[in-house]
Amino acid sequence: MAELLQVKDLVTQFKTESGVVKAVNGVSYYINEQEIIGLVGESGCGKSVSQLSVMQLISAPGEIAGGKVIFEGKDLLKYKPHGPEMRSVRGAKIAMIFQEPMTSLNPVLTIGQQLTEMLVLHLEMSNDEAQKKAIELLNMVGIPAAERRLEDYPHNFSGGMRQRVMIAMGLSCNPKILIADEPTTALDVTTQAQLLEMMKDMVQRFRTSLIIVTHNLGVVARYAQRIYIMYAGRIVESGTTKDIFRNPRHPYTMGLLKCIPRLDEEEGKKLVPIEGLPPNLINMPPTCAFLPRCSWKIAKCSKKPWPELTSVGDNHFIRCYADTKEKK
Repeated sequence: MAELLQVKDLVTQFKTESGVVKAVNGVSYYINEQEIIGLVGESGCGKSVSQLSVMQLISAPGEIAGGKVIFEGKDLLKYKPHGPEMRSVRGAKIAMIFQEPMTSLNPVLTIGQQLTEMLVLHLEMSNDEAQKKAIELLNMVGIPAAERRLEDYPHNFSGGMRQRVMIAMGLSCNPKILIADEPTTALDVTTQAQLLEMMKDMVQRFRTSLIIVTHNLGVVARYAQRIYIMYAGRIVESGTTKDIFRNPRHPYTMGLLKCIPRLDEEEGKKLVPIEGLPPNLINMPPTCAFLPRCSWKIAKCSKKPWPELTSVGDNHFIRCYADTKEKK
């Protein structure tokens, strides 16, 4: 497969009165054509900020302080955030489904206005053509009476239906990459399953690559081919979905997997939480950021800087000194 997007050493930070928050600190990853990858971690680990950085949607007091985002052979970070080059990419070639459908739609514009705006801008459709396409998109994502619902406002829709509208907007211009930032937040389990299956079908139909940003390992287990685990602004483990679930090597990944119930575990086995809290991103320790919460730490961990990603298998990398290979 050919690489479609490559992010190299991305650094995004926020300047506050208390200090500089290093939300994304040297993140690198890639996605191939027609591939689904997952970006997983606790809240505050930098997942969403890394994707907003790719789209150049970081606003003050935030700034993208370093790195490259290579798409179609060009570094998107060289473009001005509000310049014509970036606008031609954002929405048309790389689209994003934002985390909260309740607030991502403009409350004073109809659903039809918000859908047709992108079609007129990026695909240069006439108003009539855009109207027909918008109806087709709403039908595609399962919204009944689509023609009539174009005149409704976001508050007329339930949370699940708003998320369907967001998916329709994301796919409206046939982007090459779709970023889904916590696409099932605040939705009931049945609606979550319906939307995820629909997104998978849409990705296959439009031959689009998909980045799923989530803290839900169950979601990526079913849909992603590869997974990146993030902690404290960095990627601590990456590999195929099979490797991450069958042979996790980083203590944080192992901790995440112990927190979720599994059908293949013996009945009555208790879940094991990860003790403690993520570090303060303003005062990051010079050593491994997971050290205070780690049950695998060795003497080297408290004396050396946070290690670089090292290979532990075919396309499987971890950021850790401890030898977790012989884990029980």
